[in-house]
Amino acid sequence: MRFDRRISRRSFLAAAGVSAAALALTACGGSSSTAASTAASTGASSAAGTAAGGTLNIMLETEVQSLDPQIATDGTSFEVIADYTDGLMQMDADGAAVPALAETYDISEDGKTYTFHLRDAKWSNGDAVTAADFVFGWQRAVDPANASEYSYMLSDIGQVVNAAEIIAGEKPVTDLGVTAVDDKTLEVQLNVPVSYFLSLMYFPTFYPVNEAFFNTCKDTFGTSPDTVLSNGAFILTDYQPAATAFELTKNPDYYDAVNIALDGLAYQVIKDSQQALMSYQTGALDLTLLNGEQVDQVKDDPEFTSVGAGYLWYISPNIDGVPELANENLRKAMTFALDRDAITGDVLKDGSAPCYTAVPPQFATGPDGSDFSADQTKYADYCAFDAAKAAEYYETAKSELGKNSFTFDMIVDADDAPQKVAQVVKEQLETTLPGFTLNLTVEPKKQRVQDMQDGNFEVALTRWGPDYADPMTYLGMWVTGNSNNYGLWSDAEYDSIIEECTTGDLCTDPEGRWAALYDAEAIVLEQAVIFPLYGQCNAEMISSAVTGVEHHPCALNRVYKRTVKNA
Repeated sequence: MRFDRRISRRSFLAAAGVSAAALALTACGGSSSTAASTAASTGASSAAGTAAGGTLNIMLETEVQSLDPQIATDGTSFEVIADYTDGLMQMDADGAAVPALAETYDISEDGKTYTFHLRDAKWSNGDAVTAADFVFGWQRAVDPANASEYSYMLSDIGQVVNAAEIIAGEKPVTDLGVTAVDDKTLEVQLNVPVSYFLSLMYFPTFYPVNEAFFNTCKDTFGTSPDTVLSNGAFILTDYQPAATAFELTKNPDYYDAVNIALDGLAYQVIKDSQQALMSYQTGALDLTLLNGEQVDQVKDDPEFTSVGAGYLWYISPNIDGVPELANENLRKAMTFALDRDAITGDVLKDGSAPCYTAVPPQFATGPDGSDFSADQTKYADYCAFDAAKAAEYYETAKSELGKNSFTFDMIVDADDAPQKVAQVVKEQLETTLPGFTLNLTVEPKKQRVQDMQDGNFEVALTRWGPDYADPMTYLGMWVTGNSNNYGLWSDAEYDSIIEECTTGDLCTDPEGRWAALYDAEAIVLEQAVIFPLYGQCNAEMISSAVTGVEHHPCALNRVYKRTVKNA
């Protein structure tokens, strides 16, 4: 994405009825239930042996990028923000949307007006959480001055009235279709019905911000414990930007504090997987991620588990910015040269599975109850490991471009697993395509993301996790002008299909919409817009003293509200 090429479309996503499928040990969904969230596990005690509590020690692979809910874009930041902030809804253990700060809600008969009735809740400075806090937070998300990468969650995804016009600079933020009727009543107006709108409400972009407090911080908002407020289960007590260790403590004023067993959370950023495993073995960590050879070492340990993380890892070529990569045959040569089985089976070894679709499996379920991406051979003509096809496309590309050799730089995160995957990708491409050179540029994740946003890359190894349980969370990225269409690819037929599925006749035709989304996915793969690699599983060690860590493939990958740590 380039911030000067913001989304200008008036429409993007309305609804078809979908529900989430189980993903390994997890699930995600968009239920419209108004039932209370599931109760916490009972009987907690700390590692120190007290009657209840304890601090959960958690390993992170990378630093938090931002604690501003309207600016953050990565899963690590979302997890931490959600530790201390609640939205209108939250996820239950199965990933369904259940009430959080919204105690109840009403939906109009036409599905275009949501009225949320807020419960009694406090910010950590003692202020009441009000409907105006949501209005301010949502207005910040669509304000062009903030250039929020996730602004499209309100416009294209959520279809909030006037969001698209505000993002385009055509209307003031005060015209956004969200109103504080009174302190406890929030009204939201939509352009069209969005059947999973409630599931969007636990996504951090939709979180509230206390305006009076924000105005005391301004440019420093979200950079320290003194510049954030909590209304959630925990309070941020120790943090600085790019911190490699930080802490949160239990919020005694949380509306559901009686069901929060932990005394706090302690995060450690450890990029070296061997160091992380050693810290786990010494008891310094309660949860740690594993990769590669480590899995072979511990796979029989009862504390080992492999959990679906929901992420699709893929390679993104800069189609607009690199003339050679604008050649479709060269891109096809590259995708057919990639042996995904070797990447997951020989390098990752953590349960991650090869992926040959633009939408990964096991998170979006269709009108007939089937997994959208269950058939991983559906696009074998466009996406597979086939050295002969790769060579054929390569020869055609060389002829078309008048070149016999190509050299590209691929940016990759400084984390352990991505570097190992990138090295294998390099070897496979250079072996299968003679004269092809792929240089690897290792960057901190924040820099890699910034380079992609700025179009300052040739090839990138990246990932995307589903923000909600529908294929559009992936397919929407490649619409012309979308902020996550990093390669700036554009196809009129593709745009037309997506538009028809969002605000056209297919908007209210679940079966027809599902079929059309397959047509759109086929275009992405046939033109090799991206090169899918694998669906990520997280190989984890979780202490036997810990229960109730919830894993979800959508929006928030780990939730600790119902976690218990026993002695």
